[in-house]
Amino acid sequence: MRLTVAQALVRFLAAQRSERDGVEQKLFAGCFGIFGHGNVAGIGQALYEAELREPGALPYHQARNEQAMVHTAAAYARMRNRLSTLACTSSIGPGATNMVTGAALATINRLPVLLLPGDVFATRVADPVLQQLEDPRAGDVSVNDAFRPVSRFFDRVWRPEQLPSALLGAMRVLTDPAETGAVTLALPQDVQAEAYDWPAELFAPRVWHVPRPVPEPAALARAVAAVRGARRPLLIAGGGVGYSDATEELRRFAEATGIPVAETQAGKGALPYDHPLALGATGATGTTAAVHMAREADVVIGVGTRYSDFTTASRSAFGDAVFVNVNVAAFDAAKQAAVPVVADAREGLRALAEALTGWSVSDGYREEARRLAAEWDETVERAYHLGHAPLPAQSEVIGAVNEVSAPRDVVVCAAGSMPGELHKLWRTRDPKGYHVEYGYSCMGYEIAGGLGAKMAVLDMDADRDVFVLVGDGSYLMMSSELVTAVQEGVKLVVVLVQNHGFASIGALSETVGAPRFGTRYRYRDPDTGHLDGEVLPVDLAANAASLGVPVLRARTVAELRAALRDAKAHDGPILVHVETDPLAPAPDGGAWWDVPVAEVSTVDTTRQARKSYEAAKVNQRPYLTPPR
Repeated sequence: MRLTVAQALVRFLAAQRSERDGVEQKLFAGCFGIFGHGNVAGIGQALYEAELREPGALPYHQARNEQAMVHTAAAYARMRNRLSTLACTSSIGPGATNMVTGAALATINRLPVLLLPGDVFATRVADPVLQQLEDPRAGDVSVNDAFRPVSRFFDRVWRPEQLPSALLGAMRVLTDPAETGAVTLALPQDVQAEAYDWPAELFAPRVWHVPRPVPEPAALARAVAAVRGARRPLLIAGGGVGYSDATEELRRFAEATGIPVAETQAGKGALPYDHPLALGATGATGTTAAVHMAREADVVIGVGTRYSDFTTASRSAFGDAVFVNVNVAAFDAAKQAAVPVVADAREGLRALAEALTGWSVSDGYREEARRLAAEWDETVERAYHLGHAPLPAQSEVIGAVNEVSAPRDVVVCAAGSMPGELHKLWRTRDPKGYHVEYGYSCMGYEIAGGLGAKMAVLDMDADRDVFVLVGDGSYLMMSSELVTAVQEGVKLVVVLVQNHGFASIGALSETVGAPRFGTRYRYRDPDTGHLDGEVLPVDLAANAASLGVPVLRARTVAELRAALRDAKAHDGPILVHVETDPLAPAPDGGAWWDVPVAEVSTVDTTRQARKSYEAAKVNQRPYLTPPR
């Protein structure tokens, strides 16, 4: 079959399927793209021809920002439990390097996305072409080499003959739960348009089976021995619990053993917030319940977590506990000098539950977990209804959205102060109801991620609204995909929280002795030369309206609730604008995060911050305790 490289690529992608537990789905639900000279004649032409030849086989979606379209693909993959994703194509040069940030986010969060950046001429007949990086040391280097460290698989297709092996290698990584992340196939623009006689079997439907590895018996036995010896065990639920559809197994395990469950950002929703063994958020943004139980735990069972510094409170959260880690990736299972159990989360929990039949923590320990969780829920209730004036507190905004949203609706967020408060305060009622990107904490993810989440909801034919919570800082960095949502008719309820600056870093800067320096959106004071003048007259609601999105403005919490109800009844994308007080604090769970403070300074606030920092560091542990 004689096709161009790009035509063969598109036809191959349309024929790929993934399967787990006997359920098949399209591996690629579509392709986002922004076209330039590096891909318009290749992949652009191939996608156009595909729409004419076989509409719906690989739908094309127009994006506005290359980084944003990768975020959309990552969010889509997360909502689909990594069983389906989107491809993203860009031109060579800035279009390609714009995707690098998205690639890093996908890889850090273990989410499969396929990136198809254009590349320089393989023939080099016109070197240097527009936007080409010339490296005097090597003629085969291009800007796309920047994808190598942030991709789980990278290949450059210099010749048509190389395409089949590159494609099969890419699919292997995309469908491997232990290896998945960003996959980059760099495609020289002349090669994309080159014709070749392809074997027909390259385009035959191909099913990629997503495995569920089971625990190795000896590893399971070591893990069971560690748990049976525990008096105060704690389970940390990470994102792997959701990706493996293990939430029901987790509930059964917790109820049978009495082991309370704390959740990472990616794992939030593993248990409903009101389950008696649900302690809520763990780590640096943890609840008082989870923080206390972590400090007192003698055995910590990590399921599907990679133990980021927020989860471990910079290695200060767990005292001298012994760790048992169930993870599909051996790399993560071995962290914290743990007893590693390399297995799918669902299969690992099932095996542990069977091996621990008849074993349970004491009734008193169960009751302690229930009591502490109930006390924190009372704290959440107060934070939801502070009555803060004249501007609402951010916790009240979270409360209003939580109370107006339906149990299966989805909240999306990524960066700033909001993720930490959501982690502690959001009452999650459904395993897919909480979608906060905190592996990369990428400003600008929110709207693009919300778009991907809602596209996944629509493809699953589910009845869920998606609420995007975004601060003014993130909105200014990337609001472009509001236009995509308008174009595609995708309903998003965007809640824009205006606090006139980078509130999260402002609060952090106070703890390190540089009180809110460089974090406020203010005019420069002509007398002092500092950025501490009047508030900038920025109207982000008007900006959203100019992009074709209806806007509702709220000044009070009551107005916000009314606006959210109206927005929920709206058919397309809509934005609710609310101004908040950046100085209104959220409840503190009592954990710590390691952000080094200047060791010497002439500033008194910095010197005091250094004393507090040194006092906190004594609680850090190397986590090298061998299993008993």
